[in-house]
Amino acid sequence: MSVCAAKYHDQLISIRRHLHTMPEEGWSEFTTTAFLVGKLREYGYEVLVGTKVINPDNCLGRSQKVVDDGIERARANGVCEELLKEMGGYTGCVGILDTGRPGPTLACRFDIDCVPVTESTEADHIPAKEGFCSTRPGLMHACGHDAHMSTGLAVAHWIADNASELCGRVKILFQPAEEGVRGAAGMAASGVVDDVDYFLGAHIAMMCKTGEISIKPYGFLCTTKLDVTYTGRPAHAGVEPNAGRNAMAAACNAFVQLLGIARHGSGMTRINVGQLNAGEGRNVIPSHAVMKMEVRGETGEINQYMYDSAVAIIQGCAISQGCEYTIEKMGEAVDLVNDEELVKVLADAGLKVQGLKVRQDPMNFGGSEDGTILARRVQAHGGKAAYFVIGADRPSGHHTSRFDIDEGALDAGFEVWANAVEEILGNN
Repeated sequence: MSVCAAKYHDQLISIRRHLHTMPEEGWSEFTTTAFLVGKLREYGYEVLVGTKVINPDNCLGRSQKVVDDGIERARANGVCEELLKEMGGYTGCVGILDTGRPGPTLACRFDIDCVPVTESTEADHIPAKEGFCSTRPGLMHACGHDAHMSTGLAVAHWIADNASELCGRVKILFQPAEEGVRGAAGMAASGVVDDVDYFLGAHIAMMCKTGEISIKPYGFLCTTKLDVTYTGRPAHAGVEPNAGRNAMAAACNAFVQLLGIARHGSGMTRINVGQLNAGEGRNVIPSHAVMKMEVRGETGEINQYMYDSAVAIIQGCAISQGCEYTIEKMGEAVDLVNDEELVKVLADAGLKVQGLKVRQDPMNFGGSEDGTILARRVQAHGGKAAYFVIGADRPSGHHTSRFDIDEGALDAGFEVWANAVEEILGNN
């Protein structure tokens, strides 16, 4: 069959712009999920939500206040109580379409959350100029997840329109809480991809420009995100400082020592302490400190080295100040190597798109992406997985107030996705 984006072009643009106006942070995407569920059911998909696609025991970095605020916002936005009850407090969804003919099961994954950035209102910023800026100050689709969702829905629509010419089953995964790499672990642990033969994920822009795709990205850094809490004992800083146990001192000492962890000789490492909040008052020995940090490594082994080294420092600094400490894992991602069978599928899919350059040279992704957890889960159960990058020009970097994408890139990205689906599920 011939894949042409023209039929889905208006949908790609209009849905991307609609979703851009209504960003929601991870685990609060109830309005977004309701929109996605509605579209998938309109296209004829069976749709799973709630604990059918998220294992509550494996959720990371999930704040109940953020969840509750998202539910109330969804109510205010007209999301029906029946659907909210079906979600059961968990965002994200999976659409399933069975062609009724024997064949493989393909999973296509798209992320749905935003980042905590206030969008630019400058006159030359296209969302501001054309009236689809974020309506929620402090939150913005500044990483392209709006485009991911729009593409996912267009691909789902195309599959439904062409189901008679396909075989097997497809699962469209709309994953919550990618930012902070928090959502994939819960979705993977639900078992929703355990029967999947082929898994595909993608990101827009990154290291590629409009008119090209990368099918051999590398540099998916393993990472562990941690919240460290030190608990000491308050005391009067003048009368009896010796009675206190200084949690801030423990945290500050840990901060400095963490940055001095010896880097691993076998590959890339990263460490960052992004936030430190401590203390109660000028004349009180600080009894409480919270440090938000992360480690990264080129491989699981290297990331584990960084994690173990960090824990040793955190523990040692607690002991030195007579404080207690807790460590809570807030997010994680793993590394990924694309399976060659799917690299060939993506190459063929890209070469069918007129004017698109297929980058088969290795390109450095240079960050962490929790879609790798889902991909590795599929591989662990005997399936094949691959991740690719759809190029798009952008006026500024990801996670910045002026981030935007060249919407002209959406058509080519959609065609690559649809061509890949046809390669895998084509009823030849």
